[in-house]
Amino acid sequence: MDVVISGIQQIGIGVSDVNAAWDWYRRNLGYDLKIFEEAADAEFMLPYTQGEVRSRHAILAYNIQGGGGLEIWQYTSRTPVGPDFKPGLGDLGIFGMKIRAYDVPKLHADFKAKSFDVLSEVQKDPSGRKFFFMNDPWGNLIQILEDSYKFKDAKLPTGGNMGCLIGTNDIEASLTLYRDVLGYDEVVYDEKGVFEDFANIEGGSKSCRRVRVRHSKDREGFLSGIFGPSEMEFIQLDDQSGKKIFEGRDWGDLGYIHLCFDIRGMQELKTLCANHNYPFTVESNPDFDMGEAAGQFAYIEAKEGTLIEFVETHKIPMLKSIGWYLNLHKRDPRQPMPAWFYMVLNLVRKKV
Repeated sequence: MDVVISGIQQIGIGVSDVNAAWDWYRRNLGYDLKIFEEAADAEFMLPYTQGEVRSRHAILAYNIQGGGGLEIWQYTSRTPVGPDFKPGLGDLGIFGMKIRAYDVPKLHADFKAKSFDVLSEVQKDPSGRKFFFMNDPWGNLIQILEDSYKFKDAKLPTGGNMGCLIGTNDIEASLTLYRDVLGYDEVVYDEKGVFEDFANIEGGSKSCRRVRVRHSKDREGFLSGIFGPSEMEFIQLDDQSGKKIFEGRDWGDLGYIHLCFDIRGMQELKTLCANHNYPFTVESNPDFDMGEAAGQFAYIEAKEGTLIEFVETHKIPMLKSIGWYLNLHKRDPRQPMPAWFYMVLNLVRKKV
């Protein structure tokens, strides 16, 4: 089997109150489709939890209009810890998440009227797209970004996440993973300087190099339609002074904890990653029980320190009330799911 990368499955966010966080993202950014909720031990993550098994409560939620999900993640066996500095431009790892929006000025006005932590006026990036920056109530930076992709029209002002802002001290080294393994092979812009559109975020007045990349080929696979296209934007400060965001902290602590891709062909991917000097640092059992879902997962660590998760999904809950779960083992991994699948998902959304 060849490796199939279907898109960004989710971005993990460590929070102090999982239910409050999901409620905010559900009401304000359309993450009203809950795929699973589970309280369990993170027994495989010992390399990133000081060798101790941590207990956690997690919710995986999606926006039906298209984009990556959010795995909202709360420690229950310890109090999650925040960084001892305010992460900002060029700090190492994920320092911001990109959320697609269809009318950026309208959403900007709406969020300001609701007294959200909106950091900037409507800006334009070097490719001319409108956006603005804001923080969620827990201080996580979000770029609300103009994008037209819509998998299903649910009359929501936003879709799901479409990528990350990633700080690195060596863009070329970081790109060896994102380009050669993850398929972000097309450079949209590569510019240096002090950028006005960054002025209102932490460290935004610093001179840097910024590179935005996207995948030139459409993603394939079961759920590629709902994940949609995605991009990454790398920031390297001219003086290479970015601080590691998770230095001295555990995976699962407060902030953006990982970037996860939905894949098929885990063993082939393991070989591909090893051939590019990205060995798996975490690997679950082949049929790991995730409570309401099942599959296999693994992690690698990017050059800048970002934890990248890969999930091969084997079972998806459909209508749990009647015990209906969809088994993906026998499906062609390159074929998208039929229309009825998304009609069923739409029935279980917890709409505002």
